[in-house]
Amino acid sequence: MLRIHFTDADLVRTRVAAAPDPLWEISASLHRLQSRHGRWAYADWFRATRSRLNSDDFGRIVRTMLLPLMPRAAYFPDFLTPPEASEGLDAGLEAILATPPRRILDEVHLLDRGSGAPDWAPRLAEPELRKELVAALRSYHDTVIAPHTERIQARIEAERTTRARTVLDGGAGAVLDGLGPTLRWRPPVLHTVYPEDRDLHLNGRGILLVPSYFCWGNPVTFGDNTLEPVLIYALNHEPHPTTLPGDLGSGAALAALLGRTRSIVLRAVALGATTSELARAAGVSASSASQHATALRDAGLITSRRHASSVLHSLTPLGAALLRAGTTAGGAPSGA
Repeated sequence: MLRIHFTDADLVRTRVAAAPDPLWEISASLHRLQSRHGRWAYADWFRATRSRLNSDDFGRIVRTMLLPLMPRAAYFPDFLTPPEASEGLDAGLEAILATPPRRILDEVHLLDRGSGAPDWAPRLAEPELRKELVAALRSYHDTVIAPHTERIQARIEAERTTRARTVLDGGAGAVLDGLGPTLRWRPPVLHTVYPEDRDLHLNGRGILLVPSYFCWGNPVTFGDNTLEPVLIYALNHEPHPTTLPGDLGSGAALAALLGRTRSIVLRAVALGATTSELARAAGVSASSASQHATALRDAGLITSRRHASSVLHSLTPLGAALLRAGTTAGGAPSGA
């Protein structure tokens, strides 16, 4: 069990990340490769990644360098997920290169004491091997994470929309109360299932909540309590529709969208909207707005999630792509 202790100052300084952290996504996706838990939620990604792992060079790098350093265990080295990565992959990789050798040796020792470290891991204190590691991380990200960036970003933007409304409705405490089934908010402590029993006292530093596409089940934080506090938590995954961008020109579900009202509804969803807000935007009844939202959801253009007593709708990557295409063409799609 992990217990995160908040003060009033910590609640004020609780934030939700605006974008995925590329290095945390790398580590979480490597954990997905080491477990069958939740594999249904990543079926397309897993199939594509497994195919790429069959490549001799890429597969060898992942199996011999990345997986041993980031085991699905209670601990892996904190220096592999530096806070600077919130500014982008390049900034995170530069931070890994700049990690003091003493810290690397200390964290490799912790890894070895926990789940075991590869024999070559202490040599990461040397710049040359660390450059090889950074090259491997970049190759992995470019190969199996970057192709899914649009989907991941759309999911995180939908999550932020939900959390923003939660703050407006119930304050920061309400955000902590709804992060997922494995987390429980018992003011002033956030409790979560964790591989080890520990306490994290924020002491006025606040915490950055980082929604993660590839995190599954238990949230993750740094092993070192003195580092800037973060909590990586799992997005809520639902079975995704089979409609793909290549299907835009076919299928009865998408053909049914070629109407003015649904175009307005789709545009209203872009910033996140409840069913009643969709009704006001389109000038229709709530029941009619719900029917339009259902058609959009069935076509894979929006996703819907219950928020308090309302249902909040957000764009999927496919919906965002269609909306961008309509805007580029000079406005929303229109039809009879």
